[in-house]
Amino acid sequence: MRPTIRIRLTLLYGGLFLMAGMVLLTIIYLLAAQALHDGGATNFRLSNIPGGLEVKPLTDCAQAQTAPSMTVQEFNRIQEVCIETQQRLALDSLLRRSLFALLGMTLLAFALGYLMAGRVLSPLGRITRTARSVAGSDLHKRIELDGPDDELKELADTFDDMLDRLDRAFNAQQRFVANASHELRTPLAINRTLLEVQMSDPAASPDLTQLGKTLLATNERSEQLVEGLLLLARSENEIVDRKPVDLAEVASQAVDQVRTEADKKAVELRGVRQPAYVQGNGVLLERVALNLVQNAVRYNVPRDGWVEVTTEAQAGLALLTVSNTGPVVPAYEVDNLFEPFRRLRTERTGSDKGVGLGLSIVRSVTRAHGGTVVAEPRDGGGLVVRVVLPV
Repeated sequence: MRPTIRIRLTLLYGGLFLMAGMVLLTIIYLLAAQALHDGGATNFRLSNIPGGLEVKPLTDCAQAQTAPSMTVQEFNRIQEVCIETQQRLALDSLLRRSLFALLGMTLLAFALGYLMAGRVLSPLGRITRTARSVAGSDLHKRIELDGPDDELKELADTFDDMLDRLDRAFNAQQRFVANASHELRTPLAINRTLLEVQMSDPAASPDLTQLGKTLLATNERSEQLVEGLLLLARSENEIVDRKPVDLAEVASQAVDQVRTEADKKAVELRGVRQPAYVQGNGVLLERVALNLVQNAVRYNVPRDGWVEVTTEAQAGLALLTVSNTGPVVPAYEVDNLFEPFRRLRTERTGSDKGVGLGLSIVRSVTRAHGGTVVAEPRDGGGLVVRVVLPV
């Protein structure tokens, strides 16, 4: 018969119940023997006195009397009272001790049952720990559960098979990303080089130069789309190789990179950036800050706009906040902005900046670092985006 969990638990708890019952019966037997011994003790002691015999009870059930002054009926009545009193006291003592014994055996049975259940179900803890490790980043880890061929081993083997398939799928995805990176970048780079060489020809006509600029812009947009897709694919898993990164430094670098574009659009860059260190990937976190600041600059008001970039450290958390002036964003549209290729209607749809992956990459990288990103519409227009990362 296959040693299933049901059979093992049945045998364990059945054996535990049998042992507890045997111990309890033994205790009750000993208590009953003690009660019978106490109840069968001699009630009277006879002694000679002048003029007859003295009947002296050994308990408090009667007073000492002499034999000549006591009839047989009185003696029998006193003896019955004493016997009843002793039986009542013995039964009360037996009941009280039996209740204490039952309480003790109940606690002992609970403790043994808890230990047995923990031993039987301990493989579940191993399965859970492996699942958590795999959910983080390590798809190469397996449970490899030893022991009887029961339901838990079957579950562990099924989980290992599933991990094998997932591992193969992720390896195939990584190979595809690497191949796509090469296959897509190379022709785009060749196209850009050919266009730049043709546009640098002094004999090129104005129409040809304008066509080259248009094709270069289209090529650049395609390159941005490829880079964004590749980065989005790489950032889906949790970051394993973590190093100390200062969000203030990362945010300042992002601000410096978009300062030229902000000056052209007359957008003021401001904000106080306090040191806030996290454990993560500096390149990916810089892309988070850069995407947020670029979006805040590009989708702003035509004039007198501003972008505020702040960082601060809180209890166990590091916070990056990017807020800006801009068009009014409906609250129901905010969540859609984090979906790939989803942008706000009107101004964002008609923009020639970006490919609709900026906030998707921000959310993906933030999740890979174990953090959260929240966007809220700002009163008067614009957004307030907060990235919260664990320290």
